[in-house]
Amino acid sequence: MKTSFISNLAVTNSMRQSMNQVQNEMVDAQKEVVSGRYNNLGEVLGATTSRSLNLHRDVNMMDNVLATNSIVTQRLSSTQMAMSTISDAAQTGLNTLVALAGSTDKTQLATAVQTMTDVLDQFTDASNTSVNGEYVLSGINTDIKPMSDYSTDESGARTAFQGEFLTYFGFPQDDPSVNNITATQMQGFMTTVVEPMFLDPSASNYAWDTNWSAASDTPMTSRISKSEVVQTSATVNADGFRYLAMGAIVGIELLNLPVGSDARAVVSNSVINYMGQAINGVDQERTQLGLSENRVSMANETLQAQINIVKLNLDDLEGVDVYEASTRITALTNQMEISYNLTARLSQLSLVNSL
Repeated sequence: MKTSFISNLAVTNSMRQSMNQVQNEMVDAQKEVVSGRYNNLGEVLGATTSRSLNLHRDVNMMDNVLATNSIVTQRLSSTQMAMSTISDAAQTGLNTLVALAGSTDKTQLATAVQTMTDVLDQFTDASNTSVNGEYVLSGINTDIKPMSDYSTDESGARTAFQGEFLTYFGFPQDDPSVNNITATQMQGFMTTVVEPMFLDPSASNYAWDTNWSAASDTPMTSRISKSEVVQTSATVNADGFRYLAMGAIVGIELLNLPVGSDARAVVSNSVINYMGQAINGVDQERTQLGLSENRVSMANETLQAQINIVKLNLDDLEGVDVYEASTRITALTNQMEISYNLTARLSQLSLVNSL
């Protein structure tokens, strides 16, 4: 009978390699229990791994759109608040002029002019509303303040208006000759000078883009889903805002001039007309953005439903049986303890102990 010898060092090294493998398997199993997904998708899924990657890409894309939509919602809400303030200011101006009803009382006229000044200040402040560093009523020129301060003549708007008055009538507004302005002349000034300044880009005296507004004509748009793009801001270059500025400035500059009652009635009626059109125009913009808000809300609901469906598919594809993984951890732990015990016994084997 022949006896062969096995080195206890060789046995120990073999046990060490086995323990390393068990430890790696245990780490994988622990990760799967925590994440609920296979730790090595490529090994488990094989050829269907590409499907998993595509589903993850879709989820990431939809999550990004949802995050962007939250910013869009904030912009829309801020724009609506600004336009609500502007619409209310226009309504205040309209009510003031209607209540004036052709009055020639200097105190009432001074009060009306102050009211129109307040209306213009509210309009300017609301027009310059910014959110996250973006001006919401500046169209795509989001980094530029859309409206300048008329009272300080920040952009030369007041100088431009008073210059047009001087050119048309031949004398400034503080000249005693204003007493001689007729209703026909005042109406002509309104229709041939003032309105083109604010409304007609082809007019020689058009000054809206030069002296009043730095906004773009193009409003902001945003993609709210794979297939939907909606308007998500407004611009003070829309007609409603122009009419409000025009009505307020006409009231400030002309309402309290020492003109005849017929000429003042032309000014008062013009301002009433401008304010009415301003309210209508601004409310139309609010309606448009209201539709955008509704579409964003519906898009978010659809995106969230799609994300939930895709995640269910991912769970079916990548999900592990947590109970099975926990059982595997227990078995691996027992196997490691046995290996540790065997290694400890092997380390005690020595020829010296036998002697």
